[in-house]
Parts: sequence; structure tokens; C-alpha cells
Amino acid sequence: MNIKNLIVFIGMLAAVLVFLVIIDKYQIRYPLSVVNSTQAADLSVVGEGKVDVIPDTGSVTAGISIRNESTATEAQAKMNVTNNAIIEAMKQIGIDKKDIRTTNYSVYPNYTYDQGNSQKIQGYGANANVTIKVKNVAQVSQVIEAATKAGANEIQGTQFTVNDPAKYREAARENAIKNAREQAAKLASSLGIKLGRVTNIVESNGAVPVAFATDMKTNAMVTGGGNSPSIEPGSQTITSVVTLYFEKK
Repeated sequence: MNIKNLIVFIGMLAAVLVFLVIIDKYQIRYPLSVVNSTQAADLSVVGEGKVDVIPDTGSVTAGISIRNESTATEAQAKMNVTNNAIIEAMKQIGIDKKDIRTTNYSVYPNYTYDQGNSQKIQGYGANANVTIKVKNVAQVSQVIEAATKAGANEIQGTQFTVNDPAKYREAARENAIKNAREQAAKLASSLGIKLGRVTNIVESNGAVPVAFATDMKTNAMVTGGGNSPSIEPGSQTITSVVTLYFEKK
């Protein structure tokens, strides 16, 4: 190898070493991707659309609370009677079995403490919740009445939701796009430019329908021939937020 070739080889080796040092220093990893970032919108506008929806599905949670029975078996048996009575009452008013669910089932001892801080069992209690899905919100009041008459001693809450919000989200999105176009037209007019085509659209996470809860405590709310409670589902707002990107002519 002559001196000229040796110099070229050393130069190439040095370049490779420098390249490797740069990769290590800046944590460059392969494969690299090249993104065309030269395309940019001339105008971008954010639009918001809303749709008010009346919930079509309700949920009622009926609580069963048993206190101070002599044995755990007695507490459990008493709770089972009430639990089964509530389930049967729901079936009698047309609630499907698959829409009735028993949760938080527990049987436990009640303790007292003497002056020496020693535990002593003073009886047994039991708790359970029966959650009922109500596909006709107009029937929620009837469900509460039937549950309390069957022995539920606490209504822990009612919730209202939209069973299929997809079509309402689509309507809210259309309203948001319309709103963005209107704003873009006004802005373009103020700037003295003409709008071209929409190059991109991005939808942000807007407000989605959530369960609207009404907490209520009851002892014998409908016993003794009282009227059913008046429960109104109200309304929920579904929101869509979009950003439109325009070219100018």
C-alpha cells in the first residue's frame, strides 16, 4: 500500500469513527424514517359541535342491610330472603333476568370491646346490593317502589346513560365541522383570502356522555301505600371538537 492510499484509508476510517461517535452521543437508532414536513396548512380553524340527549337507560342499586342477628346463618338466611324477593319483584314488573345483578354480598360479625379492649362478638350482619338495569327510563320509579316494597332498605343511587351514543357523536361531529367551516369563512373574509380545499381534519376528544347519578337514601320510602318517587333523567350533552386545515386559493 503506497502512502497516498494509506492516507485515503486513514481518512475514511476517521470519518467512520466520527459517524459512530455522533450516533452514540445523540442516541440515533435505526431504522430512520423520513417524514415530509414541507406540507403545511395555510389556515386552521377549531370548531365545536354539541348535541343534547335525553338518557334512554337507567340503573338502580337497591341495598340490603341486615343487622344484629344471633348467628351468621340467620343473617345470611334473612338477607337471602330479601334478595330473592327483590329479584322476583323485578321479574314481575318485566325486568329481564340478565339485567338483575347481585353484588357486594357479605356476612360479618359485629364486635364490641370491653374495658380490657378484648373483642366480643355481639351478633352478625349481612349486606348485599341488587343492581337493576332499566331499559325504559320511565320505569325507574316503578323499579324503586317495587324494590323497597320487596324489602330493600336503601336505594344507593340511580344512574342514567345513553345506551348507544355513536349516532349522537356523529351528529355532534357534523355540527363541529359546520361550525369550523363557518368560522373559517368569516376569518378568510376578514383576511381577504379565498379558502381552498380541506387538507386535513383532526377530531379531539370532546365530552362523552357519562352516567348521571342521583344519590338517594330511603328507609320505607314507598311503604304504606305511598306514591312512586318522581325520578327525571334530565339531559346529557355530547360534544365534538374538530380542527380543519385549509389551503388558500
